[in-house]
Amino acid sequence: MKRIIQTHNAPQAIGPYSQAVMANGFLFISGQLGVDANGNFAGDSVEAQAEQSLKNIKSILTAADLDFENIVKTTIFLANMDDFSKVNEIYAKFFTSDYPARSTVAVKTLPKNALVEIESIAVTK
Repeated sequence: MKRIIQTHNAPQAIGPYSQAVMANGFLFISGQLGVDANGNFAGDSVEAQAEQSLKNIKSILTAADLDFENIVKTTIFLANMDDFSKVNEIYAKFFTSDYPARSTVAVKTLPKNALVEIESIAVTK
């Protein structure tokens, strides 16, 4: 059985998908751009966008009664791999120990020409 997780404290889906889906003890959070709940970019820098992306993930986790400690896997999509260390600095503010597994890839373009998108998987138990 799956349950859709939805919050107004994070951007609404810009297509036919859910912010997050809870199923079989896992929460699958769709990729979050660095935009606020109104769909506006948090800033022009990758740092501002990465921080907003992680704040969006936090809002979704909160809606599911979870926190960053529940995250077991993240995937970071970057428009420019040269921003890797900048995003790491922001990421380290949200994940301070017992880090989740992670992949980081450069992509040709992201929705809305974003600089970064982060998706995650959390365990609910």
